[in-house]
Amino acid sequence: MIELKQVTAYQQQTRVFDRLSLHIGYHERVAILGPNGAGKSTLLKLISRELYPVDQPDSSLKLFGNATVNLWDLRSKIGFVSHDLQEDYTPYTSALDVVISGFFGAIGAHGHLQPSAEQVDRARALLVELGLPGDEQRMFQRLSTGQKRRLLLARALVHQPQALILDEPTSGLDMGASLGLLSLLRSFCGAGRAMIITTHHIDEIIPEIDRVVLLSQGQVIADGPKAEILTSARLSALYQTDLQVSEQNGWYRCWHG
Repeated sequence: MIELKQVTAYQQQTRVFDRLSLHIGYHERVAILGPNGAGKSTLLKLISRELYPVDQPDSSLKLFGNATVNLWDLRSKIGFVSHDLQEDYTPYTSALDVVISGFFGAIGAHGHLQPSAEQVDRARALLVELGLPGDEQRMFQRLSTGQKRRLLLARALVHQPQALILDEPTSGLDMGASLGLLSLLRSFCGAGRAMIITTHHIDEIIPEIDRVVLLSQGQVIADGPKAEILTSARLSALYQTDLQVSEQNGWYRCWHG
């Protein structure tokens, strides 16, 4: 589904990746774990085509087997949810219009974008599915952080994408909102679809995720099955502090040793 081969990428004047290679297959559910500044958000921007790698003869970035991707086609295959999108979203857009905007890849409502009756029905059904049935006319800025995140998740799901990609999905949420969102993500995985989560909190890694990639300073330092990667030794090395890790019923937690 996603193939980066010897990719070099910059954010402004900063080189984030230097010859990064990473493959993520169809139907895989992957957590990319790393401290702030590791390159997690930059990786997602490469996948979403917000950012492009340096053009080099021995380097490539392919999505669904293609080096060139039609953005409309990409949006129908991958749903994106991020804290940055939440911060940038037009504040005076109604909840229903936020979801509908996903059909057009827009941020906010625009008069020239006219949804079909089927698209409106689909948006309303998602509001119900994600627990926001009475909020469709409320303005985005008047919703709680947890409601906003659910709304952006609904926006990402309008095309029934093959994969869902989330950048630190529970960032800024209280415990109840976090648990509710993680429950929704588990339901999404139940349909056999792919998921990529970037995080620096292992308690965001739902049991359905089976592969973990550790990223540090733009380099993959470990990649493999979750049980092999989420160990006290590996995470202590990643975060440069003494950490202890435990697992219960597929959920992981860590604490300072």
